Amino acid sequence: MYEQYLRDPASVGDEWRQLFDNGKVAELPVIPTSREEVLRETGKGKGEREAAEAPAIPLSPVPIPQGLTPITGPAARLVQNMTDSLAVPTATSFREITVDVLDARRRELNAQLAAAGKKISYTHLIGYAIARAARELPVMTHAFRDVKGKPHRFDPRAVNLGLAVDVEKKDGSHALVVPVIKHAEGMDFATFHTTYEALVDKARTNKLVPDDFAGATITLTNPGTIGTVASVPRLMKGQGSIIATGAIRQIGSAKVMTITSTYDHRIIQGAESGMFLRRLDSLLQGDDRFYEQVAETLGITGLGARDSGLGSAPARALPSPEALGPSPDLKHVAAAMALVKAIRNFGHMAARLDPLGSEPPGDPALDPGPLGLTPEIMARIPADLLRIYVPGRTLAEAYPKLQETYCGTIAYEVEHIGSHQERVWLRQVIESGDHRKPLAPEVKRKLLARLTAVETLERFLHKAYLGQKRFSIEGLDTLVPMLDQTIELAGMSGARRVVLGMAHRGRLNVLAHIVGLPYETIFAEFEGGRHVEGTLTPEGGTGDV
Repeated sequence: MYEQYLRDPASVGDEWRQLFDNGKVAELPVIPTSREEVLRETGKGKGEREAAEAPAIPLSPVPIPQGLTPITGPAARLVQNMTDSLAVPTATSFREITVDVLDARRRELNAQLAAAGKKISYTHLIGYAIARAARELPVMTHAFRDVKGKPHRFDPRAVNLGLAVDVEKKDGSHALVVPVIKHAEGMDFATFHTTYEALVDKARTNKLVPDDFAGATITLTNPGTIGTVASVPRLMKGQGSIIATGAIRQIGSAKVMTITSTYDHRIIQGAESGMFLRRLDSLLQGDDRFYEQVAETLGITGLGARDSGLGSAPARALPSPEALGPSPDLKHVAAAMALVKAIRNFGHMAARLDPLGSEPPGDPALDPGPLGLTPEIMARIPADLLRIYVPGRTLAEAYPKLQETYCGTIAYEVEHIGSHQERVWLRQVIESGDHRKPLAPEVKRKLLARLTAVETLERFLHKAYLGQKRFSIEGLDTLVPMLDQTIELAGMSGARRVVLGMAHRGRLNVLAHIVGLPYETIFAEFEGGRHVEGTLTPEGGTGDV
């Protein structure tokens, strides 16, 4: 315990620390710690001691195994840093973020920078967002210091962002270097981008000097470039946290990425790390004009208004078809039409119809990603060009509602109908939602009473005539109120007679509650007519049992 106290006073309990601080170690009982001490104090092992005093036989030198290579230079320094990092107690926070907005904004920025020969990477934007978030939550840059055996918190008052760069040597081996962007908190994006590129170029050409490595308070590493989904990297002494980004993955129609924050748990708490990742996420979604400010520092004008999600596009005037421009945007309109067609044709493949919750098979054609439709592009396509009837001014606004309509808890297959007029009418009814209006309270009570009568008859038949062959309506009980509505609408349209043909399943309930056949007549079929007058049974029987 005393040795642990000497290494880290904060790692022992308060009572032990007070005891050691007062210099009372000598008062503690001395416990033998080795076999020799135990033998000496107990008087045992005398023969062994005499044998030990005999002249030692010289040992032959142990040969050095083949394949050993000394680790020198920067690699040796990395070994030392990693070994030292074992003394840092860390914890890690995970956050999965959508990167559709990040991807769309990056494409838009690069399209306008292409003429100047510049390029913006994901890491440029993420690194700058980390600097912004750390400026607002500086605790992520604080470090732990041990001063004269007392724990201290060190505030560097600067966001010095370390960049983990993988460098490939001439022999094909790889080395990790971490140059530092100093005082990143005060840089605009253009300055940050220039400094970032200069340091990476020096790393690739082996021109980094010792000062380039000094002073990191927070580090960014990007193992996602080689496909790593999530990482928990080591935290170096003297830093507050290290942020790792994973590979961008496609999940459904969204692109996602996992970001982790590994921090010194002695001075940074989990809630602070979580708030930092939340702020980082919000910036990458475009909050506080993040991308607009990036564009302004690069001299780019006309960056589109922010659209952080498929269903939250801001209201704006609809562009005319001519405003969409030539081939690129017309290509996107064609892709949007293909997406709408796929949803109408195959949306039932993704509908959640299983009450037990099993996943539907889905269909790749329902994914806008392979069609090149990002949220930004979808927000520029007017919905009226696509002849859809769900609410929404743009495809970005309408797309979630199309998914809800065709891939929800009701499945529709109407596109196979040969009549164009019927297909268009059905699309209007299905997508407008007119058939799914909320029911009035009195209608709900009437529906409940109807379903209760259906269920009661089924339960009675099951218990009273156990073993009798019949075809239950179980699972199709809503058929009865549906027939009620259908016959009522037929009467309102002028029909005077309804001829209903149906299979055996559920026919008893339909006979009782739609045709109005008395229960006694139905029971007579089971009883063989013994207790029921024959006049109650139609000529020829019911034909059901």
